[in-house]
Amino acid sequence: MKKINNKKKSGGYTLIETMISISLFLIIVMDGMGALLNANLLNKKSQSMRSVMDNLSFVMEDMSRNIRTGYNYHCFSGTDTIPTVPFSNISNPKSCLSGWGIAFEYQYGTISPNDQWVYYIGVYNGKNGIFKSLDGGITFVQLNPDEITIDPVASGFVVTGAEPPPGDTNQPFITIKLVGNITSNGVVTPFILETSASQRQIDI
Repeated sequence: MKKINNKKKSGGYTLIETMISISLFLIIVMDGMGALLNANLLNKKSQSMRSVMDNLSFVMEDMSRNIRTGYNYHCFSGTDTIPTVPFSNISNPKSCLSGWGIAFEYQYGTISPNDQWVYYIGVYNGKNGIFKSLDGGITFVQLNPDEITIDPVASGFVVTGAEPPPGDTNQPFITIKLVGNITSNGVVTPFILETSASQRQIDI
C-alpha cells in the first residue's frame, strides 16, 4: 500500500514575485514623479510669464494715465528727432498716424525744463524697448523688463486732435501699441498690447 503524503505546500510570495512587484511599483512611482516635476516646471514658467506680463500691463497703464492727464501733445514720426532743448516742441502740438515717440506737458507742470515728458520706442544705450524721459528727452529710463523685446517697427503711437482749435476741433486722442516678444526660461512668446487715452481736460 502506498503512503499518501498530506503535507500541503506552504503559501506566500516567491523571491522572483517580490522583485517583480517592487520593480513595477518603482516604475509607477518614477512615472508619477516625472509628471509631478513637469507640472511644477510648467507652473513656474507660467508664474514667470504672468509676472512679466503684469509688469508690461502696469507700464501700459502708467503711460495711458500720464498721457491722459497731460496736454500739448507732440508726436514724433519719420525722421523727427527728440529735441535737445526741453519744451522746444510744446508750442507746436502735432498729430501723427504712425509715431515712434510722444512728448507732452505733465499735468502739474509749469513751463520749466522738468515738465515735458517723453515716451520713446526704439533703441537706447544698446537696448531695444520703450523708454521714458522726465526732462524733455535729455535722459531716459527703460520701462520694460529685460525679458521683453519691443519691435519698434510694429509698435508706436497714433495721435489725433493734438492741434489746438480753431485749426482742430477734435479732442486729443492717443493710441499706444506695443508688439514684441517675451523670453522667459528659454521660451519665446509673442505679444500685442494696445490701449487708448483721451486728454482729460476739454480741448475742443
